[in-house]
Amino acid sequence: MPSPIESLAGRDLCSIADFSTAEIAAVMQLAHDVKANPAAFRWALDAKQMVMFFEKASLRTRLTFETAINTLGGSAIFVDQTQSPLGERESLADMSRNLERWVSVIVLRTYAHETITEMASYAACPVINALSDLEHPCQALADFLTIEQRFGTAKGVRFTYVGDGNNVCHSLMLTAAQLGAHCVVGSPKNYAPKADIVAQARAIANTTGGSVELVTDPVAAVTGADVVYTDVCTSMGFEHEVTKRAPIFKPYQVNEQLMSHAASHAAFMHCLPAHRNAEVTDAVLDGPQSMVFDQAENRMHAQKALLLLLLGGAQGSGLRAQG
Repeated sequence: MPSPIESLAGRDLCSIADFSTAEIAAVMQLAHDVKANPAAFRWALDAKQMVMFFEKASLRTRLTFETAINTLGGSAIFVDQTQSPLGERESLADMSRNLERWVSVIVLRTYAHETITEMASYAACPVINALSDLEHPCQALADFLTIEQRFGTAKGVRFTYVGDGNNVCHSLMLTAAQLGAHCVVGSPKNYAPKADIVAQARAIANTTGGSVELVTDPVAAVTGADVVYTDVCTSMGFEHEVTKRAPIFKPYQVNEQLMSHAASHAAFMHCLPAHRNAEVTDAVLDGPQSMVFDQAENRMHAQKALLLLLLGGAQGSGLRAQG
């Protein structure tokens, strides 16, 4: 049976569910190793080329991917697609067959998830989902790296997500399940995560000792939580719903009163950018329980590990012994 290093080389990451529990654990371990000893990997991806096509604006995703590959010895090429959706000027199939001849890995930040899966089906090189309307797997990997650093392990941690059951929520549920955490999602009626993603996460959790629970009461969701996580109430592409959503999500704002129901040691998390004093108050976002900037830093380390594994640059990392 191949080791995680061998099994991940050349693969795509469209969804967290694309990886097995052992492979997710391997990404996490390598991320810890890379963060602790970055110099050991300085030339691991020497001469590797990464192209990034972004249909959506970005701060953290773009800069952490660029920094990640640059400090591993490779280089990044950025293509702004915010004015022209992928596949509009040239078919995704033709794009893929060109790109695979020039670059080592393709990173996509898109609206339609199908753009990512279609390009992955055509391109011979790895394709990474850097955000779609369905999932945000790189964010979730960084977030659970942050949780492991805080608590030593994600297994058994009570992880609560409060707010819109969106792309970030989907990837967090799947990652929590892969790592054996107890995930509770508190969302308004009609804004829960997609039923098929919930079923997928529950199936994974049944094999890892984790769990996935959906509730509509934000206080019930947060009570006893080790981690309280929220995201914007209106994701990119749904701006026309801001006025409609504001009163619906008001009871789900993470403020000091809501946090008081969590465990006394609870941490607060947000993927950023945050709408201050909308889904979260300044007092919580800037308070002592907040780990939001640790999350932002860990995007770089988690993505380094991902690039190393998908591009075959992780040899000698210590994962080989896990077989």
